[in-house]
Amino acid sequence: MPAHLTSRLGEGLIAIWGVVTIVFVVSRLLGDPAVLLLPIGASEAQLQELRTQLGLDQPLPQQYLTFLFNALRGDFGQSFQFGRPALDVVFERLPATAMLAGAALAIGILIGGLAGALAAIYRGSLIEAVVLLVALLGQATPSFWLGIMLILFFAVQLGWLPTGGYGTWQNLVLPAVTLACFTTASIARLLRSSMLDVMRDDYVRTAYAKGLGPRRVFTWHVGRNSLIPVVTMTGILAGELLGGAAVTETVFGWPGVGRLIVQAIETKDFPVVQAGVAIVAAIFVAVNLLVDLLYTLIDPRIRQSR
Repeated sequence: MPAHLTSRLGEGLIAIWGVVTIVFVVSRLLGDPAVLLLPIGASEAQLQELRTQLGLDQPLPQQYLTFLFNALRGDFGQSFQFGRPALDVVFERLPATAMLAGAALAIGILIGGLAGALAAIYRGSLIEAVVLLVALLGQATPSFWLGIMLILFFAVQLGWLPTGGYGTWQNLVLPAVTLACFTTASIARLLRSSMLDVMRDDYVRTAYAKGLGPRRVFTWHVGRNSLIPVVTMTGILAGELLGGAAVTETVFGWPGVGRLIVQAIETKDFPVVQAGVAIVAAIFVAVNLLVDLLYTLIDPRIRQSR
């Protein structure tokens, strides 16, 4: 493995450790899960017995060391709510999140990339004005409001799509469009700005002076060299989407990781919260490493400098 990627991997592992540690401390401040799990009116002896079973009677530093040791083996404990290994519960929800994130990201890349390129090519025209206006609205619109409006129009009024749920492609359309709104707008604005910057560079003018046609210049010179910031933004957005869009998943009843973590926080299910956050952090690290690899494929100068 190249030294640069090894360094980035080490930084990612440190980031995962930091995030998991913070979640461990914060989750202990949410309250006593024994009070939630036992019926109302349970005696102090029953509460103490359950705390002992869950290991919550130990000092906090000892709980933390035990947690880290088990986490390195992939053991985040038993879910208080589901009575099964917390990591298994999170992995069960991961395919649903991956499906939703993949659909939203594909929509964002295709539509946002096309809109951003058109806005840059037709700078100063009505096309650019429309793209910028729609992109601005897309970034400013709250996802929960957009999701509710889509449900009211396409599901309630027209009856074309279900209001929520999971299982068929019809269930996927509305939440994917809701998530893709911000992604599409962000990619469109960033690609337009990046292309306009590249179009002012000397090598673009040289390409035109050598007699290359506009299509070849935009494809091989402007387009390719405009992708570095867009790839960075796409990596960040992909990490957020794969980490679970809790608001959108809640609005549409989508059984993803984000919704699971929110429910686990409400029920003080510490093992699920810790396992879910660890998986989300690992996804961010993996996406960042992938983005690093894409840099070297897009721009040979980066590969040579490394």
